[in-house]
Amino acid sequence: MGRLIMAIISTILEETAIVVIVLWALPEIGVHMPLPGLIALMVAWGAFSVTIYQAGSRALRKKPIVSLPDMVGSTGKVTSPLVPEGLVRIRGELWMAKSTSGEIEPGRAVIVVAQDRLKLAVRASDAGKDLKKTDSQRSG
Repeated sequence: MGRLIMAIISTILEETAIVVIVLWALPEIGVHMPLPGLIALMVAWGAFSVTIYQAGSRALRKKPIVSLPDMVGSTGKVTSPLVPEGLVRIRGELWMAKSTSGEIEPGRAVIVVAQDRLKLAVRASDAGKDLKKTDSQRSG
């Protein structure tokens, strides 16, 4: 809640600065902006502020990955064929992975079973059962 209040206050201060610049500073140097232009600028800045706040909120809610061993048990999807190596998307991030269960086609769900340096070892997930188990573990 405190972050939201700070975001609102900073947006109001930014909007005030825009008004001061457009109505006072720019005319001093001979530049005049019509009122509809000022209104459009303020609406655009307000929309930008809301978008940045939402993106920041999503980033702050995202569970941090402390280390690769924490990835074991996580689920994801194959983004490039694992034959046996390729890319998987886990927790919104792309990782190099090696299949332990043969070739896995793109779009298929996988579960992380181990890690070797910066490469994950994955296997094909069983009919969504592993996805539900891991998602409930993350929210708990």
